[in-house]
Amino acid sequence: MSVASDTPLIRPDDEHNRVLIDNVHPPDWTNPTPSGTYDMVVVGAGTAGLITAIGCAGLGKKVALLERHLMGGDCLNVGCVPSKAVIRAARAAAEVRDAAELGTNVSGYSVDFAHLMERMRRLRAGISRHDSARRYTEAGVDVFIGQGVFTGPDRVEVDGQTLLFKKACIATGARASAPPIPGLDEVDYLTNETIFELTELPRRLGVIGAGPIGCELAQSFARFGTEVSLIESTHGILPREDPDAAAIVKQSMVKDGVQLYCCGREVRLERDGDGARFVLASHDKSYDFTVDQVLVAAGRAPNVDGLGLEAAGVDFDRRGVKVNDRLQTSNRNIFAAGDIASRYQFTHAADATSRIVIRNALFPWLPFKGRASKLIMPWCTYTEPEIAHVGRYPKELEEAGVRFSTVEIPLKSIDRAILEGQDEGILKVHVRPGGRILGATLVAAHAVDMISELTTAMVHGVKLHQMSKVIHPYPTQAEAIKRAGDQYFRTWALRLKDRVTRPWTMFTGS
Repeated sequence: MSVASDTPLIRPDDEHNRVLIDNVHPPDWTNPTPSGTYDMVVVGAGTAGLITAIGCAGLGKKVALLERHLMGGDCLNVGCVPSKAVIRAARAAAEVRDAAELGTNVSGYSVDFAHLMERMRRLRAGISRHDSARRYTEAGVDVFIGQGVFTGPDRVEVDGQTLLFKKACIATGARASAPPIPGLDEVDYLTNETIFELTELPRRLGVIGAGPIGCELAQSFARFGTEVSLIESTHGILPREDPDAAAIVKQSMVKDGVQLYCCGREVRLERDGDGARFVLASHDKSYDFTVDQVLVAAGRAPNVDGLGLEAAGVDFDRRGVKVNDRLQTSNRNIFAAGDIASRYQFTHAADATSRIVIRNALFPWLPFKGRASKLIMPWCTYTEPEIAHVGRYPKELEEAGVRFSTVEIPLKSIDRAILEGQDEGILKVHVRPGGRILGATLVAAHAVDMISELTTAMVHGVKLHQMSKVIHPYPTQAEAIKRAGDQYFRTWALRLKDRVTRPWTMFTGS
């Protein structure tokens, strides 16, 4: 049965998006005819579903993969891939704007928004081959395009066909949701699922929510020349991050022209012609302004509706599917991975949780089970400068009663950062007595690439003072990590010396 539809899956309708759709939701696709019982049925073909399906197929298992919309999920289509292309273009605009600081005078430059968005669509279409229905079919996966609905604890229906399974994985992810702001439903607003469909640069943009998505896109559009108003209900930006780290990024965003309304209260919207009027209070002042477009970047909702989870005996709530530490649902033969079941809603977290599912579903006899609680998870915000974090924050450690100290290295002390004009940043490493790394936050131009060194150290139990032995090329911004190792080594060595010499001092009386 064909799955063709007259409804556009993604806009605009150009050659690049047609290539994308041909890969991830082929209009002429015919679903296979299921035969026998599948070892694994995966519902949802975002990152978690794709990894689970191809991983199980690679181990010789009979696998079916179901997707109702676009294979590749948010990451490929409306998340990581398009946003990073847009962020790169925004960085280029800022580099040209600020080139005079480095002695290169550029005048008369302009941002070609239509071109940069066309570039994004072209690159996304090329990357989509990796997530395509044809690639997965060639890898031995039965790919079904259509809504999957559980009709029992061991079966799922798609496109009028019933698939029996031994094991299943729910990987349907999450979607953008809107906060309960009066008047919001009266205006045409954008989310991360629609903003990358723009072909014209809005003159004025109101962004609701100063989390990672809101900050990344607010800064980018400001660099393109849009008047950006960023509204956040809490104080400052990036409320989940280290306050010092968030303050550095806030300063950079304000420099780029973002108008921040934090501690926003009594926010309401009204339609104003083709745009929207904001009325709000911020820090005891009232504001009233109009924008051409509104971007809602606050809130996510799990995709649990219409899956027939009750028939499968799978418990869920408004936060998603309930799982144990092994990522099993209340039906022990059905697992869940990715945004639908994890507090870490990142592509790399979806990858990591899918690997736990593969191990626990296919190899339950292994003595060591994969456990979600054992994951050491880094996460990143792609503003400029970037923020990267891994492990626990000081507040979490204090609440848990954990003894720790913090080593801080300002980027103003790192030669490469100074020479690049990128010295607004900091490294904080939180360490248990003895040197074990408990968490780290890094604010730097290349923080998202540098954090993996600290993540690797945490995974393998490398202590901070041991990292002083690692030779870093000079000059690099990653020297900040070695500098942190050196600083803690001095503290550690002095404590060790004190423990060694004290008994001898007491014995000699000197």
